[in-house]
Amino acid sequence: MGIPRIVVSALRGGSGKTILSIGVVAALKRRGKTVAPFKKGPDYIDAGWLSLAADRPCYNLDAFLVASDAICRSFFTHAADHDMAVIEGNRGLYDGIDEEGTTSTAELAKLLNAPVVLCIDCTKSTRTMAAVVDGCRRFDPDVRIEGVILNRVAGARHQKILTDTIQRHCGVPVLGAIPKLRSQNFPERHMGLVPTPEHAWAADSIRAAADIAEQYVDLDALERIARDVPADAPLCDRLIREGEPPRVESSRENPPKIGVIRDSAFQFYYPENINALTAAGAEVVFVSPLTHDRMPDFDAVYIGGGFPETHAEELAGSKGFRRDLKEAVENGLPVYAECGGLMYLGEALVLDGTRYPMTGVLPVVFGFSRKPQGHGYTVVRVDGSNPYFPMGTRLRGHEFHYSKVLKWDGEEKDLAFSMERGAGLVNGRDGAIYKNVLATYTHIHALGTVEWGAALCRNARIYRRKKQIS
Repeated sequence: MGIPRIVVSALRGGSGKTILSIGVVAALKRRGKTVAPFKKGPDYIDAGWLSLAADRPCYNLDAFLVASDAICRSFFTHAADHDMAVIEGNRGLYDGIDEEGTTSTAELAKLLNAPVVLCIDCTKSTRTMAAVVDGCRRFDPDVRIEGVILNRVAGARHQKILTDTIQRHCGVPVLGAIPKLRSQNFPERHMGLVPTPEHAWAADSIRAAADIAEQYVDLDALERIARDVPADAPLCDRLIREGEPPRVESSRENPPKIGVIRDSAFQFYYPENINALTAAGAEVVFVSPLTHDRMPDFDAVYIGGGFPETHAEELAGSKGFRRDLKEAVENGLPVYAECGGLMYLGEALVLDGTRYPMTGVLPVVFGFSRKPQGHGYTVVRVDGSNPYFPMGTRLRGHEFHYSKVLKWDGEEKDLAFSMERGAGLVNGRDGAIYKNVLATYTHIHALGTVEWGAALCRNARIYRRKKQIS
């Protein structure tokens, strides 16, 4: 019940909270602490960096994708037996998808009864930041803002004015002051930081962030704040008393083998999704067309998101893997694909006028734009027959992609989802179907779409039986 915890938040995106969170996690790990990292999402890239910094999986806590009771269970399950949990927020502290801020970092902090540390960008401002911090503190008194860390401070005089005014007028301690840094160890791409698997220097960047946290942040004070956990929020308290709900265990005998394509081209997976497959009884095997000439024999395949466009030439060159996957699909192999996986299942990617052939499973060609073509939460209704979700099911997810459809030769009946929120694939629809394939721009979270893992495993078992008969 007394898991030390803090939420690192900010006034807006781009304030520096991700690098701060990474640095704090890495610095605490240097101290010999076991740190459980969490990300208020949806997010894969920041979570990847936090996972690398903590040397353990980073779990997503998102009130739009996952119900409150499941968030609490996930937090207490994955933070138990750790010295401290660090939860990185997203956007501004009170930002959500509605006027009530129901999906905001603030609401997550209240749900978990976690103290908040604000990272504020102090560029070209002094006393005004005290007014801003005080406004955040008064906006919702149930949100416990217990500290402030100044970022992009211009010098000693700037730091003193900021510190004195914030502590005098807000009664909130300033726990650190990070100067404007000349070197950029964390280049940004698209919506966030560069994905960690793409660069060998990721470990150097983690060390640099830890150095920054050790030099400019009062880590002792952060640990004291994290340990000051009063009686847990009523919902979390009830869940702990009641314990975990009973689980339906699948047979572990002769488990179906599910291939997960994971590499620097396809790297966006929630650990909860992989866990859902193993919990449903599957044996998960990671594989990559970048390093494997041929695709192993699987009972099903899961292809997550990523940036296949950055590896278009290599993916196109892996002809044996592409051919094996397409042939297996023709024979009934179940495949579930999200975003980058959807693109890999298409006919081709077109980059700067060059056409790179993909697997050709789906009759779609993708190009790319300088601006996001889909960005944010999605809500889809299942209105087409498919192997994974019953008709009428309403799914919550998210999308983020720069790719766009250049050619779609499918029909209306080949798309299983109608978009209630979000861009989708084409004509306000998503979820391309072909035989036992379902491919979509929408990413789902297994704790919010609980039927998904069992459905993929069920289809894998059916396919394996058919292979054995034939």
